[in-house]
Amino acid sequence: MDFSKNILETIGNTPLVKLNKIVAEIDALVLAKVETFNPGNSVKDRMAVKMIEDAEADGRLKPGGTIIEGTSGNTGMGLALVAIIKGYKLICVISDKQSKEKMDILRAVGAKVVVCPTDVEPTDPRSYYSVSKRLAEETPNSWYVNQYDNLSNSLAHYEQTGPEIWKQTDGKITHFVVGVGTGGTISGVGKYLKEKNPNIKIWGIDTYGSVFKKYHETGVFDENEIYSYITEGIGEDILPKNVDFSLIDGFTKVTDKDAAVYTRKIAMEEAIFVGNSAGACIKGLLQLKEHFKPEDVVVVLFHDSGSRYVGKMFNDDWMRERGFLEENVTKAEDVIKDHIDKELIVVRTEELVSHAIERMRKYKISQIPVVDINGFVGSVDETDLFRSYVADKNVAEKPIKEVMGKPFPIVKLGTTIEEVSKLFTKENDAVLVDLENGKHHIITKYDIIGSIK
Repeated sequence: MDFSKNILETIGNTPLVKLNKIVAEIDALVLAKVETFNPGNSVKDRMAVKMIEDAEADGRLKPGGTIIEGTSGNTGMGLALVAIIKGYKLICVISDKQSKEKMDILRAVGAKVVVCPTDVEPTDPRSYYSVSKRLAEETPNSWYVNQYDNLSNSLAHYEQTGPEIWKQTDGKITHFVVGVGTGGTISGVGKYLKEKNPNIKIWGIDTYGSVFKKYHETGVFDENEIYSYITEGIGEDILPKNVDFSLIDGFTKVTDKDAAVYTRKIAMEEAIFVGNSAGACIKGLLQLKEHFKPEDVVVVLFHDSGSRYVGKMFNDDWMRERGFLEENVTKAEDVIKDHIDKELIVVRTEELVSHAIERMRKYKISQIPVVDINGFVGSVDETDLFRSYVADKNVAEKPIKEVMGKPFPIVKLGTTIEEVSKLFTKENDAVLVDLENGKHHIITKYDIIGSIK
């Protein structure tokens, strides 16, 4: 009989799949190493086993111990599988930008999940780096994995992933392209492949908000490069020991929007349901297309499963809120179509300023049309109310008609975005759309900015 003794024995030997439509403009053979076939649905399963086995071997991890790690989700999943099979407890420290699906999956496989803020310095005591270290110090019989600096990470890929790719391509691989986070995959695979053939090019995919590309090109760790970004699984605001820059031939950066859009394209055009970093890799690959020749064999690694991102990149509302959804917005009706049924919030001329303020708070809006029995006669916004308050602290008990400004312009559903945009001025922050059924909707500057692609 042919069976595995436990789920860990199914890790590795993932398929290499030819990409077709999505890389049609690349004049080379492009193959994807699809790591979602691992039992934890990501490439991180490989190094999770290696790091734990090495820690067991040298006594850092003892029987019945607690494994503690800061993770973007996938390493935590791999560690959880090993912890279940080997009888360890697991605490995963994760940043709040990671998808809810990742957090739910970690809890489903028995991990305790501690969520930390994303927008803090690595040295901040609230960061997931700092919290992981603190928990390791406070928890008896625990081991802090530290996948960033734990060289068993890159060694796993040197021993497993690199040889697999070499064998699957019959040694004909010319380029390896992969997203860089901890650096374990690119460094481990890169080291093995370059030992086999020094002419193989190793390309890293970075994201805006990360330090890798500039540091590789200049040797300068530029803190001005560091800012919050949406793309998950790649990029860093630190320099992990697992990133061996000497093995990397170059980096290209991919925007959050492009990474998200191409994540969806892979599913729709290749029927491969993979995660956010895969989208970044494909867009990065297209940005590098002038480096490839017809006889080249390019391998790109897809890190994880699309199931981790169904509430984000694969959700139209999430994409639309960030201006990532590729929709053709040309008219006023295109801007409001997804919330056209919402009731227009108004305030009457005889109501008090305090009523308008309360309505703004309740509905989280900044502008309100003012009406009387004849229709729209004015408007108020945050700026009007602030100026009025500075001039008169008792303004809250005055009627709206005493502080209101001019009414908002009214346009038809078919009015072009260009014409609507011209109506926004320093004195006017909104436009009303006539829905042609006796009702109106409002468009703000924020709505126009959100429609820009």
